[in-house]
Amino acid sequence: MPTTPTRPHTIGFLIFEGAKMLDIAGPSEVFAEANLSGADYRIAMLTTDGREVRTSIGVRITPDASAFDETHWDTVLIAGGEPFPAHPVPDELARAARHLAERAGRVASICTGAFVLGAAGLLDGRRSTTHWKHTAELARRHPESTVEPDLIFVKDHATYSSAGVTAGIDLALSLVEEDHGADLARTVARSLVVYLQRAGGQSQFSAALEGPGPRTPALRAVIDQVTADPTGEYSLDALARIARVSPRHLTRLFHEELGTTPGRYVELVRFELAKARLDAGLSVTMAAELAGFGSSESLRRVFVNRLQMSPQRYQRRFLSTAPSRGPDRSGSVALTAAPAGPRVPR
Repeated sequence: MPTTPTRPHTIGFLIFEGAKMLDIAGPSEVFAEANLSGADYRIAMLTTDGREVRTSIGVRITPDASAFDETHWDTVLIAGGEPFPAHPVPDELARAARHLAERAGRVASICTGAFVLGAAGLLDGRRSTTHWKHTAELARRHPESTVEPDLIFVKDHATYSSAGVTAGIDLALSLVEEDHGADLARTVARSLVVYLQRAGGQSQFSAALEGPGPRTPALRAVIDQVTADPTGEYSLDALARIARVSPRHLTRLFHEELGTTPGRYVELVRFELAKARLDAGLSVTMAAELAGFGSSESLRRVFVNRLQMSPQRYQRRFLSTAPSRGPDRSGSVALTAAPAGPRVPR
């Protein structure tokens, strides 16, 4: 049922040359869909100079106004795109974001738009997130912000940031819920055939072992050995013997260079290997054995701890794009042409 019409809610969407189209279109469709059920969102596209820009897929967008106009906005959204963090955020774009935020009730970034927020000083003292590939770089550039690598989106007072690309839809749904309640947000999610709240964080999509290798030869020897044979017996003493250093020194090296412990690193290597085996279609039991876990139950515990889902559920989500034919053990049911509504994981 449509909700009671409310006053218009103005949204200024800051875009730029090379902005990712889905960062713009995804959230915009959420607000447009909400309007069909009684909301009144008014979206305006903004650029730093009021001139048209070309998006990541080559589509040209003619803005409605310059970001430096004196308009006040209920919400300001900042798109992401490939230009950042590959390059520094231009001063003019950072100034535009700061100008808009000073005239807005709340400000939010989509994906790598967090780098624009950071360059504008809008993440200082705030929690934030961005695409999992770039969370480390965001933390390096803006140590004054607490970056949350695994969260789909973050709210810190009136500042919001979301993870990669489609997470902008999750964020927009959350904003609709703030404005109009869960029922309308659920109606929008159902209409767009998306989850009102997706299970798990960004780590279910990431390649956790990506990144530069360790500098210390002793640590490289350990990493090479564990990677080559993840099924080996790797107590702290055994790893220290491989590195030819004391267990205490090895633990310090892991903390300094990799930000983890030796035991957790071994678990991570095995976890990534198990994920790859599941992606290839192997059974949970076989994936656990080949990855060095003592049992399928040990693998299940690690999956639940890291992804908030079982190995079986992970495999169903990522093995194929084909729809499932019925309920799975977790209680999730495949959406049909007329879904009863997306399941809200508990």
